[in-house]
Amino acid sequence: MHNLGVTPDHGDSGRADMKTMDTLRQQFIEFALRVGVLRFGEFTTKAGRKSPYFFNTGLFDTGAKLGALAGFYARTLLEARAAGRVRFDMLFGPAYKGITLASATAVALAGLGHDVPFAFNRKEAKDHGEGGSLVGAPLKGRVVIVDDVVTNGAAKREAIALLSNAGAEPAGVLIAFDRMERAGPDDALSARSAVQELETLHGLPVIAIANLDDLLAFANSSAPAAEQVRAYLPAMQSYRDHYGA
Repeated sequence: MHNLGVTPDHGDSGRADMKTMDTLRQQFIEFALRVGVLRFGEFTTKAGRKSPYFFNTGLFDTGAKLGALAGFYARTLLEARAAGRVRFDMLFGPAYKGITLASATAVALAGLGHDVPFAFNRKEAKDHGEGGSLVGAPLKGRVVIVDDVVTNGAAKREAIALLSNAGAEPAGVLIAFDRMERAGPDDALSARSAVQELETLHGLPVIAIANLDDLLAFANSSAPAAEQVRAYLPAMQSYRDHYGA
């Protein structure tokens, strides 16, 4: 089995090559390109940075796209478990994007022979019906948080606290794409990325289907779909060199 949860050895170049890049990661990047979720040009991030690429999980907006995405989440999680990176009993999706992602991933896992419970939270607690802010299976055992990305880690920290307060054990965080960027303003960049901060502070693995180094490796590869990416390789490498952790 491929180890999907471990970042490849990037050597002096700061990039993985296609020998170390996992096949499933390559397939995911090709899929994201094909459906227009991964785009290139000039984009302004939430931090105000000018980025040469943009990964928008909100564009997984049809049943077919979401089903395929969930398959990548499920296979990545199972590979990470096989590699000993994570053990889990159930999934949790933080509101709002995480609700759909955790639900779809649970369906995909069941299709692969691993039927696990899942739950999610509401932003506002209900005072009627079943009440409360939690929906789905009772939170217990080892729980993996499923979401799209880690921006500043605040939402994931809230989810970790919620799970702990409910008596469950946060086991890890599963995301689609890791931008591998250091946080903070340009004149005071953090030494670590938001993902690294989360892993360090909480001792939890953050498992990404793919990351920026995988995208750079893909752009350097001979894959047919890499042609549309290669023109942006210098800009992406420059961005990685400046902001990368």
